[in-house]
Amino acid sequence: MIKYFRLLLLPFSVLYGIVVLIRNKLYDTGVFKQTGFDLPVICVGNLVVGGSGKSPVTEYLVQLLSDRKIAILSRGYGRKTKGYILANQMATAETIGDEPMQFYRKFPNVTVAVCEDRVLGINRLCKEHDVILLDDAFQHRRLKPGFSVLLFEYQKLLSTQFLLPAGNLREPFSGYQRADVLLVTKAPEMITEAQKSLCRSKFDSANVPELFFSYLVYHELVHLTSLENKPWSSILPTTTVFLLTGIANPQPLLLHLRQYTNLISHYDYPDHYQYNRNNIQELIKAYHEDPSDSKIIITTEKDAQRLLDAVLKELLLNLPVFYLPVKIAVQEEDKVTFDQKILDYVSSTTRDY
Repeated sequence: MIKYFRLLLLPFSVLYGIVVLIRNKLYDTGVFKQTGFDLPVICVGNLVVGGSGKSPVTEYLVQLLSDRKIAILSRGYGRKTKGYILANQMATAETIGDEPMQFYRKFPNVTVAVCEDRVLGINRLCKEHDVILLDDAFQHRRLKPGFSVLLFEYQKLLSTQFLLPAGNLREPFSGYQRADVLLVTKAPEMITEAQKSLCRSKFDSANVPELFFSYLVYHELVHLTSLENKPWSSILPTTTVFLLTGIANPQPLLLHLRQYTNLISHYDYPDHYQYNRNNIQELIKAYHEDPSDSKIIITTEKDAQRLLDAVLKELLLNLPVFYLPVKIAVQEEDKVTFDQKILDYVSSTTRDY
């Protein structure tokens, strides 16, 4: 049914693609003005709607550039506010968005801000920072980043993709040519040369930036409020997992969980979903009615930011609610070159005082 519905939408995708191509051409030829900056500005983006692992990659860059004074600037998708907001102790997922909230809680030495207008946001941040990391700004063409890391989720890269609204592409696939490096995310940890070659075949060999590969690394579970760690060895084949997700693609997480137990009740919501009291009460009711001796509630680190809302947090009090931190690891044969490209760009970009 969905397949036929997408076919009906294809004419609209053609129109959408024409509009985006014209817009990009006007920026590429200088008819539409772009604003650049004299300090390092690194954009982490993708071509599709939904998650390609931008948050873990942004966090990877924070770690890589930890000796610099860093600011992360995001649109703050899903927030209930507008304009420029600097994250502080009063910030919540509702005021700045779940991903910026995650960055703010995770990196106390990094400035986190949100603004729909990235140029305005950078102007507010640039004087007091050495590097600006832009979370999801590849299509924000009014801004000219100094360096762009474009992400491609492994499974999506290998499948046929269509432009909006028939598919998930925000712009034609050829937009990858604007990037400085391409990073395949969520690839198999033990990826083969044949699998890499298949990924490379998706790009025009004459106009492709360097392509790197990465995979997800899941860490120990962390309690939602006490922050105590729980080892994976505590998840047994007889453990019932109540999985709560509001992310674009929970499949890699499900695959990881199934290494430990197949007793998974998945409460699956759309990306950035704002949980309400009824959603959480439904989950709690199912948890209490389950007869298992061993049971746990697991969510993602991004979802945890929304569950820390005062009302929801109170409902979940005294329950074993844990979130799962995830990082990316760049393939060993790619890591040195990938890291050095970022470091060389940052060190070679000097500010004009």
